[in-house]
Amino acid sequence: MGSDFNNVKEHTNIYLQRLICIILLIAALPFLLSAGGGSEKKWVVVIDAGHGGKDPGALGAISKEKNINLAIALKAGSYIEQNLKNVEVLYTRKTDVFVGLYERADFANKNKADLFISIHANAISKSTIKGTETWIMGLAQDDQNLEVAMKENEVILLEDDFSTKYENFDPKSPESYIMFTVMQNTYREQSLYLASNIQNQFRNRAGRVDLGVKQAGFLVLYMTSMPSVLIETGFLTNSEEEKYLNTKDGQDYLASAIYRATRDYINEIDKKSNISRSADDYTTPVHASVVQESASSGNQVRFMVQIATSGSRKQVTPVNFNGLEDIVEIESDGQFKYASGSFEDYAMASEHRKKIGSYYPDSFVIAVKNNKILPLQEALNSK
Repeated sequence: MGSDFNNVKEHTNIYLQRLICIILLIAALPFLLSAGGGSEKKWVVVIDAGHGGKDPGALGAISKEKNINLAIALKAGSYIEQNLKNVEVLYTRKTDVFVGLYERADFANKNKADLFISIHANAISKSTIKGTETWIMGLAQDDQNLEVAMKENEVILLEDDFSTKYENFDPKSPESYIMFTVMQNTYREQSLYLASNIQNQFRNRAGRVDLGVKQAGFLVLYMTSMPSVLIETGFLTNSEEEKYLNTKDGQDYLASAIYRATRDYINEIDKKSNISRSADDYTTPVHASVVQESASSGNQVRFMVQIATSGSRKQVTPVNFNGLEDIVEIESDGQFKYASGSFEDYAMASEHRKKIGSYYPDSFVIAVKNNKILPLQEALNSK
């Protein structure tokens, strides 16, 4: 009898041990699957509440821009955090503190953000104007666009040693904005797509007046290394709109619209690409390294098509350059310039520029020797 009891007890212990192993295995299964390389890294979205601290931003009759920006930014970030589990949200500020433009962009760059969304409110002398607009980095198309960028960039005057930090850039001088005529944002297409999503949501979700997607030389967008937009949620100089911007419902609707636009953007990009959104997971294609060798070796002049210029280094991968696989990075005058193709003949390079013109309408032919850009006429004369 005792022997039978011991046998039963032994079998019971074995059964329990196996049961515990099965339970532990089931519990660990999600972690084992994620460790197997099948999961994507999280998207990183930086929400930037414009102005703050000693910089109030635009002033309305009853409110300051900095407070509205922060309220909408925190709500938009919260919506994203609650509903998009594959997204990590970071904030350039979560309280009423002053943060310089360089520090905002640097924060996004250091955290390898996938999106940078800067939230602002507008002001203008004509009080009847109202509506939302979303800006991307680019050359201002008219004086009014330039005026908006100049107003936002003037915040650098509140920073210590701004002249050195921004290399003598004068936000009040139109001449300072000439540099944007030779700058092509690497992430223009992605930024434009996100900006269009945001305006669509403002119009359809929040019922706001849609003033469209615009472009101008905003320093904070210029210094970021990812798709970036600057949102103007409304005009504090319009009494009706200022009241709306200060209501809980108004802020909720605008924040929800930003969340929905971000969600749609991420879903669409993820659907088009099966690779991780983190630049660290990208590998440089063989074509790029081969072209780089031919462009930089020997004393031969090569003609290439410059498609982008950036203040910070970009990852040289097809996904960052509309699928082009022959991208070369050239460091020149403190800037990183990106070019496609490598030709002995100027005419061939010019033909290549036409082929990629739909993606990069502002591209142009350059001459490269020993990985340095030469004056084009000098290169042509040497041929």
